Amino acid sequence: MSASLLEIRLFVASFEERSFTLAAQREHATQSGVSQHVKSLEERLGAALFMRQKGGIEPTPAGRAYYQKCLEVLHAHAAAAQAVRPFARAPEASLTIGLMPSLTRCATAPALARFLDLYPNVSIHIVEGYSGTLTRMTRAGELDFSIVPAFAGMEGLGQKHFLKTPELLVASARAQLPRVLSLSDYAPLRLVMPGAANTRRQSIETYCAMTGASIARIIELDAMFGTLDFVARTDWLTILPAVMMGDKLGPDLCAARMEDPSLELDLVQIEPARKPLLPEAAAFALLLQEEAHRTSALWDA
Repeated sequence: MSASLLEIRLFVASFEERSFTLAAQREHATQSGVSQHVKSLEERLGAALFMRQKGGIEPTPAGRAYYQKCLEVLHAHAAAAQAVRPFARAPEASLTIGLMPSLTRCATAPALARFLDLYPNVSIHIVEGYSGTLTRMTRAGELDFSIVPAFAGMEGLGQKHFLKTPELLVASARAQLPRVLSLSDYAPLRLVMPGAANTRRQSIETYCAMTGASIARIIELDAMFGTLDFVARTDWLTILPAVMMGDKLGPDLCAARMEDPSLELDLVQIEPARKPLLPEAAAFALLLQEEAHRTSALWDA
């Protein structure tokens, strides 16, 4: 007997989460139910798909080979359902999209306004979060797609280039920064930085070390708008993507592009590998990319 779609989904979730417990949470099932379905699947296939260990499960070579084919099955099943959507009584989509604060400040509103003009009946929900959370939610299928900093990749996710945007030194307007500067000229730096778990933190620290811009003190603040308010009120500095700043510096802030060399942030669009992107989601992603490019281009050299 061949595997059911339920068994395939539970196996894929177990493979990606490396845990029957986490797979059960993701698929709204019980741990024992997931474990039993996978065991039954292994018996019918005649091969072990996982090695059970004290700290979790690890795929066997058979499990890895089976996983790739299961992704194709789930993708084809989702594509088949999409093919009949235009003929259904209520073909309009409901989208859930994950974006970082760096995109929601300037680029999201104009993209959303353009999208709703084109798709007035589509329900859309924007989830704001940091890359780790958005990546986990996207792989679990809770988000149609999300935009995060480029990374090496993760099983269960597809990704493609979205935007390369320069990083800017941001300060209170009192600092009167030039349009372009060398960061080392402002050392020793007192920087407001994201927490150590943030993807951008390591790249910023590496850049400071490479350019000889010593850091005197760091405040960790994982709140973009709180960071902007604090910098505007003090003589502390921060480094933020140009796509976030755009032309919205206002009277309280100034910013400068860092050169010799420049520091840039690569953003990628990620989506679950097991299903195709809805046409409406792809349309919103394109509009968002256009607005992000326009906003970031204000700071091109």
